[in-house]
Amino acid sequence: MSATIFIAIAIAVLLLLSAFFSGSETALTAASRPRMHELEKRGDRRAGKVNRLRERQERLIGGILFGNNLVNILASALATSLMIGWFGDAGVAYATLAMTLLVLVFAEILPKTYALRHPDRIALTLAPILRPMITVLSPITRLLHKIVDRILASAGGARSGSSDEALEEELRGAIDLHAFTDAEAAREGLMLRSILDLADVEVAQIMTNRKAVYAIDANQPTEDIVRQVLDSPYTRIPVYRDEPDNIIGVLHVKDLLRHTQANEGRLDSLDIAAIATLPWFIPETTTLLYQLQAFRRRREHFALVVDEYGALMGVVSLEDILEEIVGEIDDEHDLPVAGVRPQGDGSYIIDGTVHIRDLNRQFDWNLPDDEATTLAGLVLHVARSIPQVGQSFALGDLRFSVLARKGNQITSVRVAQRSAATKTGRATDTEAKEA
Repeated sequence: MSATIFIAIAIAVLLLLSAFFSGSETALTAASRPRMHELEKRGDRRAGKVNRLRERQERLIGGILFGNNLVNILASALATSLMIGWFGDAGVAYATLAMTLLVLVFAEILPKTYALRHPDRIALTLAPILRPMITVLSPITRLLHKIVDRILASAGGARSGSSDEALEEELRGAIDLHAFTDAEAAREGLMLRSILDLADVEVAQIMTNRKAVYAIDANQPTEDIVRQVLDSPYTRIPVYRDEPDNIIGVLHVKDLLRHTQANEGRLDSLDIAAIATLPWFIPETTTLLYQLQAFRRRREHFALVVDEYGALMGVVSLEDILEEIVGEIDDEHDLPVAGVRPQGDGSYIIDGTVHIRDLNRQFDWNLPDDEATTLAGLVLHVARSIPQVGQSFALGDLRFSVLARKGNQITSVRVAQRSAATKTGRATDTEAKEA
């Protein structure tokens, strides 16, 4: 009888150890990496042990699985021997059924469910106990991993590369989950996603196109130049000579006022070209992250964008990049721009010069911006030709109708949601309509 009690106690202890290993695996896998990192920075030693264990995740999982399977198999063997002694050969079936239920409920589902509900707390509690056990089992787990690596290598299962992309995807997923909580979180999520996109977006996608750039001809009389500067809403204005592509400098309003005061208000003797600072040209493929850092290094807020042939494409400012993160920033001197006009039927009339990224951000659309920067460019890309007024195009759940065209430039487009019938029917991607 004493032997039976001893075996029963041993089985109970082994099940507790199995629950310990199962809960540890779930907690250490599900625990928040950012929170553990922050706790370690604050001096929490237990968080440091959690992070050290997770740095070598293969050894951690190998040690936990080895210990868990060892105690489960030993508990099953003891239960089988006990049941055979009681019921003979039928004890094998009884032991299998009993241990399956006990292991499944008390050593797997119960500890793992609890660990999933409190992953950070369980991880911090169990890490100091688990770490020395993993260290003791490390020679065995290293041997097991060598065997596994050789099997995977022979089967073509090579190790994966850097996990930077996986970490970024995890971060984006966490931002998206947070953004669904409320309106304030949605705005925060929008800014955080924009920050992550800075390294992937080029200045050509957010710059002010050359056609919309406000510039001044240095050959004009000084009085006319001063009047144009005062009438302009901008503080930094490109200055060209003879032709708009020949930019010779950037005129800052403060510099103009300073020289005007020093010259006692006499405008005829001012040299606008001398007052203007040297232009800063950057390639259109420069990423926003690099350009933001360049603005900070040079302590400048304005750059001119050129293509691979050196032709002027547009201008970009520090404010443009900041607006890409936080949204539109208007001040008392900004001009109201009629870019998007909602209609009573739920559609929008949008200027062709409106940027695709602005539309995606404002309406949560997923318009592609790889091949075009503006809405007009996207319509041209979809049409593969210069469309006529009244022509319509379907892209995803949206339909684009050309409302106005000036020469070869599309100036106005109506954007509307496609009807359910259009989505499910066999509608063509391009439909010509009479203007």
